[in-house]
Amino acid sequence: MSAENPVTMTDEERDALLDNGGTGVLSLAAGDAPPHSVPVSYGYDTPTTTFYFRLAVGTEKSKGELSDRPATFVTYHETEAGWQSVVASGRLEDIEREGIETETLAGLEHVEIPIIDIFERPLREVDFGFYRLVPDDLTGRTEP
Repeated sequence: MSAENPVTMTDEERDALLDNGGTGVLSLAAGDAPPHSVPVSYGYDTPTTTFYFRLAVGTEKSKGELSDRPATFVTYHETEAGWQSVVASGRLEDIEREGIETETLAGLEHVEIPIIDIFERPLREVDFGFYRLVPDDLTGRTEP
């Protein structure tokens, strides 16, 4: 923990909690409406502090357009030392966007996005897109 604030995680503690992937909640800004929040699996690339998501897409999805949306991602875990959480905020980026393909491929080599089946139909019938979040703000907190 940081000596300045006993509930703030160091970068090393934060990265250890995030590991190379897991689950959390992604919230997408929705204008004046409440944010669209959905449980997701994620991959995390420690060297670039970048999150990667495999998100269901398609016309029937209520998330709307995903690329360049303000987003907040939260993950949390209970450890032997108590509860820990990480919050990342920034803009969601379509990884197929021109100009980020090469660095995205390098980052995806370091991550493991768990495949979780929470859909109303077989996974082979669900369309997915890959997105990343390079946080403008990234914080970790732990019980003192």
